[in-house]
Amino acid sequence: MRRYKEHYINGQWTPSSGPGTIDVVNPANEEIVAQIPCGTVEDVELAVAAASKTQPLWADLSAAERAGYLRKIHQGLSERADVIAKVITEEVGMPLKLSKRIQAGLPAAVMASYADLLETYPFETRIGNSQVLREPVGVVGCITPWNYPLHQAVAKVAPALAAGCTVVLKPSELAPSCIYILAEIVDAGGLPAGVFNLVVGDGPTTGEALARHQEIAMLSFTGSTRVGKQIAGIAAHGVKRTSLELGGKSASVVLEDADLAKAVKGTVASCFLNSGQTCTALTRLLVPAALYQDAARLAVEVAASYLPGDPAAEQTRLGPLVSAEQRHRVHGYIDKGIAEGAELLCGGLAAPEELACGYFVRPTIFGRVDPAMTIAREEIFGPVLSIISYEDEAEALQIANDTPYGLSGAVWSADQERALRFAKRMQTGQVDVNGAPFNMQAPFGGIGQSGYGRELGEFGLEEFLELKSIQLPK
Repeated sequence: MRRYKEHYINGQWTPSSGPGTIDVVNPANEEIVAQIPCGTVEDVELAVAAASKTQPLWADLSAAERAGYLRKIHQGLSERADVIAKVITEEVGMPLKLSKRIQAGLPAAVMASYADLLETYPFETRIGNSQVLREPVGVVGCITPWNYPLHQAVAKVAPALAAGCTVVLKPSELAPSCIYILAEIVDAGGLPAGVFNLVVGDGPTTGEALARHQEIAMLSFTGSTRVGKQIAGIAAHGVKRTSLELGGKSASVVLEDADLAKAVKGTVASCFLNSGQTCTALTRLLVPAALYQDAARLAVEVAASYLPGDPAAEQTRLGPLVSAEQRHRVHGYIDKGIAEGAELLCGGLAAPEELACGYFVRPTIFGRVDPAMTIAREEIFGPVLSIISYEDEAEALQIANDTPYGLSGAVWSADQERALRFAKRMQTGQVDVNGAPFNMQAPFGGIGQSGYGRELGEFGLEEFLELKSIQLPK
């Protein structure tokens, strides 16, 4: 078992000021695999003080100097990718073969992308007789979730450091080990003391203390919409800048001329990625009424290939949910879907065969789902897909946009221009056309209940910059 007894504060491994500890559980076998300190308000105070003291010094470094440090972190992430993937699989449950590519590979690539961006980004520009400066916002508090624990941390830490901000990071207590590895890499990279600080603990204590601290200039939060609203409320009292990446209920719209098999396969894959514990998951499959039967049959066939199993096994495509609480939540939605009259096409409440322990849920598909049903409106965060039929394109658009969320979406059509026209009318932060690949240079973020602010690429960097204009005599 991994035992962590310290936080990383001011360039040193610092014992927690309180005696409490938190157990970290492997969701596949329910065994304790790690233990971390339960941080205190005093720990947060120390970390913020260190970040505040160092921030002007870090901001004064050249972009090239900051890029050099980011490249050292990228190198460390790359060298330890196998270990990172293993501990994330142990703590989150994503199948190991996916963790290697997504949970370990993507954060390293994002870190490198910001080192590259620093070589060309214009921190100063001239507009008429004004010199426009882009300056770091200051000390940033980052609060990150468990589902993509390292990626979500790096997507905040990398641009914040690139901008010249110092950071206090509070990761989820459900999957913290990869963040300890990140801190070890930062320490080995020789960053100035106080630039990067790690405080672990629970949300109500360390997370709230970070959000309330007067010397935190900006909060970057990824998590549930419920907690995001609380964070925004706390930040508003201090007039802090906030960036929120929250929930989603994304629609995958299949137009009648689309390759139905490809569209269904792609939608199911998105819905079941990381056992459905993905904010951008395509959880609503919208199909023409005339194609409903074929779409339902294809979806069930694809779902059959997602057998729940040991996430360390090579053949596993669907791991467990992260906790007993999360499994209970998802079961509640499945039960509600049945009670409200949706047609259960596969999956359901029964435990997967031959899996006596672990927080597993069968891949579940509901058909004949009314857009007003709970399972079609609320974020489930589990491997549950709702199939909704529509009569024409106008109704498809109305259903797709009839949600308080707006994080992601997809549209499928044999005519790419038609798909693009439809995508432009979808009210969401990003849309994939015909299964197009992820682009880490493009802005990532949502609208409505999915939050505000953007991550990745230059758009993510600009979240951590303030604009200043200096008027010069003509």
